[in-house]
Amino acid sequence: MGRADLRHARRRRGIRRFFTWRKLLGTFLGICLLGIGSFIALYVIVDVPDEGNALAQSESNVYRYSDGSVLARRGEVNREIVALDEVPRDVQKTFVAAENKTFYKDPGVDIKGTARGLFNTLRGEGKQGGSTITQQYVKNYYLTQEQTVTRKMREVVIALKVDRQMTKDEILAGYINTSYYGRGAYGIQAAAQAYYHTDAEKLTVEQGAYLAALLQAPNQYDWAIASETGKRLAKERWDYALDNMVEMKWLGASERAGMEFPVPKEPRPAAGLQGQAGYLVQLANTELQRQLMDVEGISAAEAEAKVEGQGWDLTLNIDKKKQKALEASVKEQLTSKLDPEKRKVDGRVQAGAVSVDPETGRIVALYGGQDYLEHYFSNATRADYQPASTFKPLVFAAALEEGATTQDGRPINAGTIYDGTSKRPVVGSDIPFAPPNQDDVDYGDIPVQTAMNRSVNSVFAQMGVDVGMRDVLETAERVGMDTGDDDPDPANALGTMTSSPLEMASAYATLANHGVQVTPTLVKKAEKDNTEVEMPDPIGEQAVSRNTADTVTSVLTGVVDDGTARASVRDNPARAGQQVAGKTGTSDNNKSAWFVGYTPDLVTAVGMFGEDTEANKQASLTGATGLLPGKGRVNGGGYPAQIWADYTFGVTDGTARFDLRTDQGAAVTPTPTETPSPTPTEEPSSPTPSETPTQSPSETPTETPTESVTPSLPGRPTEEETTTDPRPGRPGDDGDPVVEDEGGFLR
Repeated sequence: MGRADLRHARRRRGIRRFFTWRKLLGTFLGICLLGIGSFIALYVIVDVPDEGNALAQSESNVYRYSDGSVLARRGEVNREIVALDEVPRDVQKTFVAAENKTFYKDPGVDIKGTARGLFNTLRGEGKQGGSTITQQYVKNYYLTQEQTVTRKMREVVIALKVDRQMTKDEILAGYINTSYYGRGAYGIQAAAQAYYHTDAEKLTVEQGAYLAALLQAPNQYDWAIASETGKRLAKERWDYALDNMVEMKWLGASERAGMEFPVPKEPRPAAGLQGQAGYLVQLANTELQRQLMDVEGISAAEAEAKVEGQGWDLTLNIDKKKQKALEASVKEQLTSKLDPEKRKVDGRVQAGAVSVDPETGRIVALYGGQDYLEHYFSNATRADYQPASTFKPLVFAAALEEGATTQDGRPINAGTIYDGTSKRPVVGSDIPFAPPNQDDVDYGDIPVQTAMNRSVNSVFAQMGVDVGMRDVLETAERVGMDTGDDDPDPANALGTMTSSPLEMASAYATLANHGVQVTPTLVKKAEKDNTEVEMPDPIGEQAVSRNTADTVTSVLTGVVDDGTARASVRDNPARAGQQVAGKTGTSDNNKSAWFVGYTPDLVTAVGMFGEDTEANKQASLTGATGLLPGKGRVNGGGYPAQIWADYTFGVTDGTARFDLRTDQGAAVTPTPTETPSPTPTEEPSSPTPSETPTQSPSETPTETPTESVTPSLPGRPTEEETTTDPRPGRPGDDGDPVVEDEGGFLR
């Protein structure tokens, strides 16, 4: 054996002296004994607190405008303790079935779940999870929502002791009386009133299962404001609780099979949040909760309980002057003209708007509805209506970003010629699609710029297929829209998915910010106990190239200067030379109308929605405010554009200029000359100027401008198209087949 081998052998023997299996085993056992000893010491030291602190922790939240002045105070705790025997026994069991099936047998602690939660906490990752009902009660009543190993260990020790000192019924009563259910309701009695307008003793099993399901994510599962995903998850959680009851022999299978989901009643918003205050508070809380979930790794339920009435001081980005101006513009241009007693349709009109500084991403003004106390659901954040043609600029953005070409290989740009024939079948799509243009008008061969100005359906349907609808939707996601998980469809190019004013403001703010992602943000600063929570930066990474964003902006100036928004925006006497880009949108069956526009320093999305609250469905806006019947539809270039212009030109000075790095579009080049249309020479069925509906009551037709365009092309319509999905066998979004109306447009 050589010297090197000898040295190596000695080294191995030296290592083995320190790391023998006996020493490793001894070390492991020593650590275990140390852990056991530490836990025993902790068990001896930690006592169950004499009094709970849940009520003592309650403190008003203060919400401020950006200048520091108080907008609202919110924090009174809505809680009423009830004895367990006042809650039906089967309803009690829904909570056990949903949260902790072993509740009646376990020692108050889930060892595996707790170990997993401690490990996640040590790593600073994810939700703790794994808590029993006893542990959750201890956390709610005796401790806080903070996420630390020390708090978790105290929770375990106190839960073990509470399980020995209290009966299971006492623990369950404490749990359901201290838990937060959303809608400002703490405890089952307040929750029963908030969601079903009844007392806890009158709850049904179905209703109890929904309240039990809420505890996982109260805000997300609140049926009144939940997204489609939230409703699906709430329903799944409801099913889970009832199915567990069957498994545990607490509910008969036949009885379970006959149960229907108990849709909650409309909320009763708290006083003090009237007007727009409630909508602002609601969104501010949501943003803070989302940030706490991301930063601290807590669940939605824990985040809500940590925010509601816990003494936060929140400064919002809301500019008091702009907020008041937006409210005044909606009232002056729209709501003052509504008369529900005279016209039933007027009672179905809802408006929402979000105004954003594109450079900072701050939400400077927001309109959620006429009054939070009367309409709990914010129209500014609702995402259940089609954005219609306001989506078309994103189709063009995707074409530029992807360097897409037409079916015959021509690059797509502002001057690319497309066939604007109405009902022309798209080429290259696996899904047949032949959308009509507004009033079924044929435009013939036209450049993209003109197609955007006139919002020509046939052009953008084909462009979407040319680009590839999956790439179109991915581009829309990058700039700020949530396009859903559905498979791409050529109809999506016309805005047949759903969106909110907040999302559309995000997408257009990204365009205005030269392609840099903007996520509109309401909360400027959140403080509690002299500690500030760092909110996410509203400005993100480059979502699309600057050339793409600036080209779209340039093209959108044509919609204002020679398109569907001309009368309301370009010709507005208050404009005073202000540079404007924007797009109108009017959805299928006239259920929504939009204008999303921007100056160099302010982006505002305005949506108008038809909502039949009695039938719980969307409704047509046609005829609202006394517009002429038949073709008295509400177009995006009407009331939405009028609100936008009145607000924007009142709060901006008009000195800012677009800084565009592009050689395309109406802002930098003359509008291309249109190629003569090969369509027949007879006039299409469009109204004469005297018949064209205005966006004002019929008795004062000259006071409000129409949504018209320059009549540079004889026989072509002066109104924006209505987004439709007229494929055979495909129903409209209300389940009715798409049919042609007497007025000549599709509904």
